[in-house]
Amino acid sequence: MIAPLAQRMRPRSLEDVVGQEHLLGDGKILKTILEKGTTIPSLILWGPPGTGKTTVAKLISRVAGTRFIQLSAVLSGVKDIRDAINMAKKAKDEGLHTVLFIDEIHRFNKSQQDAFLPHVEEGLITLIGATTENPSFEIIAPLLSRCKVLVFKPLSHQALEIILQRALTDRERGLGDLGISIEPQAKEFLIEHAQGDARSLLNALEVACEILLEVRPGDTGGIITQAIVEEAVQEKALRYDKSGEEHFNIISAFHKSLRGSDPDAALYWLSRMLEAGEDPHYILRRMVRFASEDIGNADPMALMIAISALQAFDFLGSPEGDLAIAQAAVYLATAPKSNAVHKAFGNAIKDAQKFGSLPVPLHLRNAPSKLMKRLGYGKGYKYPHDYKEASVYQEYLPSELRNRLYYFPTTRGHERTIKERLDKWRRLKQNKRPNLWEIHKGHLDKD
Repeated sequence: MIAPLAQRMRPRSLEDVVGQEHLLGDGKILKTILEKGTTIPSLILWGPPGTGKTTVAKLISRVAGTRFIQLSAVLSGVKDIRDAINMAKKAKDEGLHTVLFIDEIHRFNKSQQDAFLPHVEEGLITLIGATTENPSFEIIAPLLSRCKVLVFKPLSHQALEIILQRALTDRERGLGDLGISIEPQAKEFLIEHAQGDARSLLNALEVACEILLEVRPGDTGGIITQAIVEEAVQEKALRYDKSGEEHFNIISAFHKSLRGSDPDAALYWLSRMLEAGEDPHYILRRMVRFASEDIGNADPMALMIAISALQAFDFLGSPEGDLAIAQAAVYLATAPKSNAVHKAFGNAIKDAQKFGSLPVPLHLRNAPSKLMKRLGYGKGYKYPHDYKEASVYQEYLPSELRNRLYYFPTTRGHERTIKERLDKWRRLKQNKRPNLWEIHKGHLDKD
């Protein structure tokens, strides 16, 4: 039985590995360890599927000349761990060190992970665990402290393009004998669909080749078209390049639909992005920003709704979590709008940049030491809770910015209430009528 293309195309040396240059490039951690020939530390390889974790683990063992034992945490139990340790002991008697590789190590429970500790500590095995989950939450602390965590990144567009081309041209292990080529737009769609996952890319390419050969039975050659790739991955290619102009056009349309209070248009553009494979976290980041930039205090709940949608999506994943994104989008579109906080913050930043490091007024400074008190720190500060309605007139800005105003709330939504309250306070301050403010309830100089 012929092995799948993704299996056949595994790199045979570290030099053949594409991507992960931050780990395998010149002067980087893994290459340095292997070149120096030092003892390989136990490792946790953390990253998305199809980024080379298993391949790199095998190659590390090969370069180091060790016995390689592989277990899957999904399929293995305590007996399998015990058998692997016994094999490592036999290898040691033969003068061989053992690399024990655990795929999806986060699937092992606490007691199973505990079983590795003594053998890692005594140096019987070098443990290399692969995980798609955050090790901080999924790997027990004693084991994690004995391992170095290496982060694998999703493969870049360029890396996937190299892998695809190798598979099409390699005559020994790939599809080179078939003389198959691929249309540029079909290649781009295939790479986009892979989402940084080489295994997904090669699996889809192999299915596309099978479809092509079914159309041309007993023949070689031919071109993989966009239609064939769409059939192979069972997904239509929407016009949406995540790094090109259409990406920015659609996110702009989504943002403007939210700002324009059109939930129907917002849902359409949201659906376009999700169906085209946009990263939901990118959309959610834009929505969280929108909640502050375009809604602000007109509806303070908007920011909470956007954050809740992010948390719900992280908890549920796709497609279940997509509904939380849609719910939040409708809420943001139908909420009252105000950019007053956004404008106020922008103007405050301009003054901070223009005036530089203005000194904090003495009465606003804390005075934890006697020296500071002698220098006047905190002198004259009025503690608002000692006054009626917890309000008292005093200056909070540096003297150079006295009476400067930044925030002008609208009359929309909750900002109407804020505006009424703030207008009252500002009138009192402008009139400088302390007798309306200074209804003393306690000590004046309170820190």
